[in-house]
Amino acid sequence: MKLARPILISFSGMDGAGKSTQISNLISVAEGHGLKVKVLTFWDNVVVLSRHREGFVKTVFKSESGIGSPEKPVNRRDKNVRGWHVNFLRHGLYGLDALHLPKVIAQARREGADVIIMDRYIHDELANLPLDNLLTKTYIRTITKLVPQPDIAFVLDAEPEAARARKPEYPLDFLYKVRAAYLQLANLLGTITVIPALTLPEAKQLVELSFRRILQKRGLPTGLGMRAA
Repeated sequence: MKLARPILISFSGMDGAGKSTQISNLISVAEGHGLKVKVLTFWDNVVVLSRHREGFVKTVFKSESGIGSPEKPVNRRDKNVRGWHVNFLRHGLYGLDALHLPKVIAQARREGADVIIMDRYIHDELANLPLDNLLTKTYIRTITKLVPQPDIAFVLDAEPEAARARKPEYPLDFLYKVRAAYLQLANLLGTITVIPALTLPEAKQLVELSFRRILQKRGLPTGLGMRAA
């Protein structure tokens, strides 16, 4: 098959929520339908001055590298660092990322991708802002108008304890705040599909069902529908 317009799907959520697992499964499903898949990682492909920003948090915030494991936890200090001056800087940097994002997606389209999967999206940055601030809410609505709207934007919810057990990088109290922020952002925008904290097979089933509905909206025969894993 070849789609006239690529399908754009994004996965967001706290570290350890299962994004990599769901993305890997969706790649298999899409390729099983003969679709060409392009996976883009937000930090590597979209973020502006990513190396400088990484160096900054290591030098100034004393953040440790790595993703952490139960056997060897790490102490990340980046998005969990707060303060008005940090939030001010984030607003500017996230704006630059939002301006760069359409170019990255346009390039993937030119390369002939039928399905573009984003491992994190602008939503992951916006969820790190003070969402109760009225000016920030206006900023968020403006930013979301600048970037391509995914056919479906997933936020994978997870129990903070379970997420931290898989990736012990941030304190548990911070993960609770992150979880609340993602749900608050989804409520604010109204364009995000939240996958509840379910078992892996149940979450896969919901993701695949959403993908099948997109294919059906594109007019594909119902015989091409997918089975839930």
